[in-house]
Amino acid sequence: MINLELFRKNPQIFKSEIEKRGLKIDITIGLELDKKRRDLIFKIEQLRYEKNLASKVIPELKGEEKNKKIDQMKKVNEDLQEMETELADIEKEFFNHFSMYPNLSHESTPVGKDESGNVAQSYYGSKPVFDFEPKGHINLGVSLDILDEKRATKISGSRFVFLKNEAVLMEFALVQYVLGILVRKGFVPLIPPVLVKEMAMYGTGFFPVEKTQYYKTDLDDLFLIGTSEVPLCAYHGNELLDVGLLPLKYTAFSTCFRREAGSYGKDLGGLFRVHQFDKIEMFIFAHPEHSWEEYEKLRETLEEIMQGLGFHYRIVNMCTGDIGTPNAKKYDLEAWLPGQKKYRELASCSHDTDFQARRLNIKYKGGKKKGLIHTMNSTACAIGRTLMAIWENYQDSEGNIRVPEVLIPYMGGIKKISKK
Repeated sequence: MINLELFRKNPQIFKSEIEKRGLKIDITIGLELDKKRRDLIFKIEQLRYEKNLASKVIPELKGEEKNKKIDQMKKVNEDLQEMETELADIEKEFFNHFSMYPNLSHESTPVGKDESGNVAQSYYGSKPVFDFEPKGHINLGVSLDILDEKRATKISGSRFVFLKNEAVLMEFALVQYVLGILVRKGFVPLIPPVLVKEMAMYGTGFFPVEKTQYYKTDLDDLFLIGTSEVPLCAYHGNELLDVGLLPLKYTAFSTCFRREAGSYGKDLGGLFRVHQFDKIEMFIFAHPEHSWEEYEKLRETLEEIMQGLGFHYRIVNMCTGDIGTPNAKKYDLEAWLPGQKKYRELASCSHDTDFQARRLNIKYKGGKKKGLIHTMNSTACAIGRTLMAIWENYQDSEGNIRVPEVLIPYMGGIKKISKK
């Protein structure tokens, strides 16, 4: 939910934000709903006050005067029931309307209608040079018997894969490598539940806007997460955090699930856009006065991880038309994939200010001062996409894949993945 007090004082701010994001939300409906809701609440409170007052007076009355007062209260009860029913309907309409509003973007977020408005902010390293035509990760994975799409499709359908042999070892090598960095930096490691209540999906801002992207277990009314950002953010829901403990930093490894609705025919095959994938996420609860400093440190941590893997990449400042509903600012890290001859997103890093905290009621307390916490998150390692980048960047002319130096200690000494 947005800051309603700010909305009432200056609705133009939200109208401008909606326009910058290319959304179709009529704020006049919001203004009307808010007024109608507040007016009705005021009337209900007046009737309740009148009812409570009468309950004290009636026992002192006698005869006709008492009967008259009782009849009056019967009418008050009828009016009260009607108004409470009306309020319940308005509350639902009010919630549905305002739950669609986006966060207010940061002043440094570029204004643009879609990905064409994104701005490449910085580059690291240089594109690798090959004396042969580099292959794509699918070709490499199949030829080295470390990727099996055919049998996964037979069992589960499209956009599923089997990882095999050294690819499995490399996944867990990545997990060890990344967690080692993050634990040293003070991130508390967690393995979260991957099934969550609707409250958690709404609280993080994925619902209702992206509801079609997620799988639901109908019998239990639970949802499979598309990122461990969801359970990490909801971890401190309805809590008052000691300001002295901030920032609180968490990291989680989880399997994630996305329906990829709307991506029909896009990035079919391989590891880039699958329905099930493993990921390590970083999440920080920060004091508002220091959150932007923490956010840049979060981006630096992401870059440290990717630099250790030796990738050439760029950091892209995402525009208003290409960031998520909860985001005030978002960076994408896009690595160069020589087999595809293009930059592809490996990770994103988002600052959501107090948007999620307001929905999940997460506050800090320092002395007599209380306030909404700021939240931010970043991919630390999307395993499938990172494997894809390693395979394409570390291939040789014979179709083998060298293991990045930082992963060798976790690979049982394997330095190269070769044909069997």
